[in-house]
Amino acid sequence: MKNQIVFVCLFLLVILAACNSNTNQSSEVDVKSLIHDYSTDQISATSASVDTSQLVVEKDNKEVNYDLPDDEFYVSIAPFINETHPCTFHSLTGCQGELVNTPFEVYIENANGNVLIDESIESFDNGFIDLWLPRDQEFKVIITLDDKQVESTISTFEDDPTCITTMQLI
Repeated sequence: MKNQIVFVCLFLLVILAACNSNTNQSSEVDVKSLIHDYSTDQISATSASVDTSQLVVEKDNKEVNYDLPDDEFYVSIAPFINETHPCTFHSLTGCQGELVNTPFEVYIENANGNVLIDESIESFDNGFIDLWLPRDQEFKVIITLDDKQVESTISTFEDDPTCITTMQLI
């Protein structure tokens, strides 16, 4: 009898765990690697998007939320020449930028003038450059492609966009 009760309890726990379709698994995965894998089509999902605090993935009719690091802010930038789209929170499975697999010179400094990035970064197949910046700050961003350049200020505060599609190279 005791074994039957234990079996029934374990069975119910398994069923309840399987029925929970909205889970938070932040401690189980490296969310930065997971975002990179979705950005580069190494893994796929019905949808995957990044807001200011979470990666939200829908796969096999289940939604899973992964917490982002407390001290870093994810931002994805799609520099463009002719075509763009409005966006606030980056869709790793839906956003498409104009300039795919393009090497850009990227320069980013914080409000104190400290340089965080000064290097060539190639956009992914989706035309975006993914960056991780410190939270709760403003940055000067300069992106250069050949003889075209754009300069903009972006910030990484709580309600700021994770998808920047307004940087037109001129």
